[in-house]
Amino acid sequence: MGFGLLLGAALPVFGEALESVKIAGVSVPIAIGLLVMMYPVLAKVRYNETGRVISDKRLIITSLVINWLLAPAFMFALAWIFLPDLPEYRTGLIIVGLARCIAMVLIWNDLACGDREAAAVLVAINSVFQVFMFGLLGWFYLQLLPSWLGLETTSTDFSIWAITISVLVFLGIPLLAGFLTRTIGEARMGRAAYENKVLPVIGPWALYGLLFTIVVLFALQGDQVLSQPLDVVRIAVPLLIYFVVTFAASMVIGWILRMGYERSTTLSFTAAGNNFELAIAVSIATFGAASGQALAGVVGPLIEVPVLVGLVYVALWARKFFRGRAMPISAPPARASAATTTR
Repeated sequence: MGFGLLLGAALPVFGEALESVKIAGVSVPIAIGLLVMMYPVLAKVRYNETGRVISDKRLIITSLVINWLLAPAFMFALAWIFLPDLPEYRTGLIIVGLARCIAMVLIWNDLACGDREAAAVLVAINSVFQVFMFGLLGWFYLQLLPSWLGLETTSTDFSIWAITISVLVFLGIPLLAGFLTRTIGEARMGRAAYENKVLPVIGPWALYGLLFTIVVLFALQGDQVLSQPLDVVRIAVPLLIYFVVTFAASMVIGWILRMGYERSTTLSFTAAGNNFELAIAVSIATFGAASGQALAGVVGPLIEVPVLVGLVYVALWARKFFRGRAMPISAPPARASAATTTR
């Protein structure tokens, strides 16, 4: 992160070159980094086991409630509490809160030893909801709810097409590639050979893609961030609170509902993470590249990346508290007991 910031500040032309070509509103180098980062993670998913995730109604319903009801409302409250006098930054934060994560959450979940199949399913569900709900929730939190509360409103005109393209590019491409790699690999080699020979080769590329994305992301915004440090701090404070509180609350909810460590971790990272590519693209398209909304979108990943890296270690540390807290999903207790007795 430090290297990226220094690179962007020392060589502004470097950032301009990186921004010159874009895919779905995102710089090509960042887009490449994201695709490289996500492909190995999605190639690890056992797609024939996703059915057991879909049958876990607790996980699906809890994720939907947190991601689409509680988290956006929490970000709305934080934005108004910490930025009541800065409407552009406030609007940018609210947009960040509406953009649910469909990319980096997969790598955070994998690093924290979460449930890969559950992460793939929740990300797919969030992607569908994002296409249909982003514009509606933007209108609700930027116009309708503020007017009900007697607060300042903000006009919005989000492009559903831009949102759809973002989802198709940053989730669809690596998901299809990962699915085909897993399906063809298992068909030709068998599962054991695929997981023992292929995955160790492509697996490290997830980390390479993550590091590359972080360096490029910070290099792109280095000059802008360093030139407005006080504004960045004001935007960063509510973001920091949002990420930590949302993650911790989701972990506690998972513990209470006896989801087990793996699925509680997946629930927490999908809840705390945000789709910064979409938030930045929407802010730039709607309000302009030099707007306060765009700066707030830029600060989002600058805070999210180091915080969620730290939360990976927090999750691994908290693993001991989940021992014996996983409730069976597929079989009723009586049937499970009978099967155990028979064996």
